[in-house]
Amino acid sequence: MAKLTKNKKEALAKLDKDKIYPISDAINLVKELTYTKFDASVDLNVRLGVDPRKANQMVRGTVALPHGTGKVVRVLVLCSPDKEDEAKAAGADFVGLDDYIQKIKGGWTDFDVVITMPSIMGKVGPLGRILGPRGLMPNPKSGTVTMEIGKAVEDVKAGKIDFKVDKTGIIHAAIAKVSFTPEKIAENAKELIQTIIKLKPPAAKGTYIKSIYISSTMSPGVQIEPKSATL
Repeated sequence: MAKLTKNKKEALAKLDKDKIYPISDAINLVKELTYTKFDASVDLNVRLGVDPRKANQMVRGTVALPHGTGKVVRVLVLCSPDKEDEAKAAGADFVGLDDYIQKIKGGWTDFDVVITMPSIMGKVGPLGRILGPRGLMPNPKSGTVTMEIGKAVEDVKAGKIDFKVDKTGIIHAAIAKVSFTPEKIAENAKELIQTIIKLKPPAAKGTYIKSIYISSTMSPGVQIEPKSATL
């Protein structure tokens, strides 16, 4: 654990764990409370009033963050030879098929997103036991199983992320880096929250957005007042 400086102690003293902060104040606090030497990720945790065990209350989708995530995303494209040039031109890091499938079967997962085509899913399906638990399995709903390979690669590289509610009813997403300006972090956060609101399942009853917390890789979570994140 990094040693707490006087400034960080003062920042921690400002954090009231029982308080709900306007989004701008919450973001400033997270920036103050982050004491890593590296450029930490900023994460948003949104607790929803849904029962994700029920298919009609599942919340999943994609969102193009206006300012990207700040993370270098390594993209693997598994495609037929006629699509390889399109994938490379769009900026894919790894492009191919059978050789990469064998590498993955051997335990290689040195990438962040897999994009493939509907006609290739028969070959990709058996990789589910390796890719699934790591959240890397391509899915038509997240736009990673598509004939528009080039566009999918460009979208991911530009900051499109996919998200889904976990079994405890929470959506976790990395939305920025601590080095981003507070305005850019807020715009990315609001874009994600608005998208989640649009995806509210008709079967969800009661309060939909139960709580929103923002944190960085090494900071405590700061609770955001939901209304301030939707204006």
